[in-house]
Amino acid sequence: MKLSVFSVLLGNMSLEKAAQYLHKSGVQAIEIGCGGFPGKAHCDPVELLADPKKIDEMKKILADNELEIAALSTHGNAVHPNKDIAKAYHDDFVNAVLLAEKLGVDRVVTFSGCPGDSENSKYPNWVTCPWPDDFLTILDWQWNEVLIPYWQKTAAFAADHGIKKIAYEMHPGFCVYNPETLLKLRSAVGNIVGANFDPSHLFWQGIDPVAAIRYLGDAIYYFHAKDTKIDEINTAKNGVLDTKHYGDEINRSWIFRSVGYGHDYQLWKDMFTALRMVGYDDMISIEHEDSLMTPNEGLQKAIAFLKETMMFEDKGEMWWA
Repeated sequence: MKLSVFSVLLGNMSLEKAAQYLHKSGVQAIEIGCGGFPGKAHCDPVELLADPKKIDEMKKILADNELEIAALSTHGNAVHPNKDIAKAYHDDFVNAVLLAEKLGVDRVVTFSGCPGDSENSKYPNWVTCPWPDDFLTILDWQWNEVLIPYWQKTAAFAADHGIKKIAYEMHPGFCVYNPETLLKLRSAVGNIVGANFDPSHLFWQGIDPVAAIRYLGDAIYYFHAKDTKIDEINTAKNGVLDTKHYGDEINRSWIFRSVGYGHDYQLWKDMFTALRMVGYDDMISIEHEDSLMTPNEGLQKAIAFLKETMMFEDKGEMWWA
């Protein structure tokens, strides 16, 4: 396994300064945001594609700091019912794919997206229950008329440009939010589709990440190291569905934390063990969204924690067997 960092939290630095910081911190790879919600602080594909020298400059910066590109990330909602918004996210994804081709990167991380409830919708509609029957009608339309056709076409484009792995972050609010929905879209689109396994979004849904890893198996294409702390007091009163602002930490049912601040060493060791058993021996990319720590402190604590819990060397031979 290799330790990566999602560069978005270092957006106040230039790419060169961020790469130097990560190299000094003992990180082996970098996940670069290049569109959608992560923004383009370190990488604007349109600019780089228009000037090959800038691509060479990026490669040199990373090589000088001994960093691999773990993935290009452009999380967005390309099936948003607002056509202008959808096009912007779609264009970001397309440009990320074209840049990945130039960089020799074969993995792009994104969201599945979520349509509205009809052609006339203004906002996405995330369906979470089967009754009244209206919700199942919406769900059928979203998947069969919008989501599957969009990703069949877009995945084919990505494959034509060297992408082997489209890793969907399973995120509530989007059609792919858990292992079951991930595999549903993978079945319809093909094996180019897989999971960006981010346990933070699974914890608060009540999903056991170790069980989910074993269930998904070789459909895991990427891994975000981010934790979630469930507040037992608030959850006991209100459950886990919570629309309060992330900054209202003391009243929320759960909040995002740096790894180790939501769950202990043993669970993270169990996750990495399960990943290795199902054949994922790849990037572990820190995503820092802990509102109780600065980016620097949260990241440094996460790096230290993961250096103790990840497995960096090949497993080797069973000399004792």
